Amino acid sequence: MALTHAKEAGFEGPGEWTTGDLITLTEVRHVHTLAMSKVWEVAPHPNAGPYEGPGSFRRHNIHPFPGGMQPPDWPEVQALTTDWIARACALRDADGPLPEALAAVHAEFERTHPFLDGNGRTGRLLTNLLLVRLGYPPAIIRKGQRTRYLKALGRADADDPGPLGEVLARAIIDTLMRFIVPAVAGPTRLVPLAALAGREISVRALRAAAERGRLRAHRDERGQWRSTRNWADEYRAGRYRRER
Repeated sequence: MALTHAKEAGFEGPGEWTTGDLITLTEVRHVHTLAMSKVWEVAPHPNAGPYEGPGSFRRHNIHPFPGGMQPPDWPEVQALTTDWIARACALRDADGPLPEALAAVHAEFERTHPFLDGNGRTGRLLTNLLLVRLGYPPAIIRKGQRTRYLKALGRADADDPGPLGEVLARAIIDTLMRFIVPAVAGPTRLVPLAALAGREISVRALRAAAERGRLRAHRDERGQWRSTRNWADEYRAGRYRRER
């Protein structure tokens, strides 16, 4: 579903700025450097050796995580990360739904835990880099989704990437509806209500307004309500006047 919506919005292939492999080992290390350098300046990992800073693979073993997952011994990290690169690059030709294949790759990176610190944020940044290079919007995991994301990641560690794939797919749709569709559509084009929602008003509130006739909207052949940015702004202005 997420990929269908993305392709309808014009995300059908890699951007012009990327060629060749989807990801390289150098890029993995560079992303970790970008994510952790400023943090490291303020609060370096207390157990870090002289060769374990941002962009360098860990040279320590990691204690098992609360869920029981045990990252591999540190001498294996570079070889396992190289294998991960190969699987990540194969996503372009993945069989089956891309979100599940991407979820499996994402979970594998987190299990490998190649760096001493910052593996979670680095793994999510790399996942989004892969998505963008495959031609899709990034999947932003919000703070309120953290518990669900971690549970799904645990399921993926147990060889069930489906729930994590769903989390990623929903995050892709959310990015598409919140940021991309409104920017592409303009203020007068009919778009799904999810593209018009925000902090000040939810999709549920917009749907209720459309059903009561207070928000100008049309229902498409699939029963989905659509409205325009202008109509939504008009409804908001009138709604706030009534509330006062």
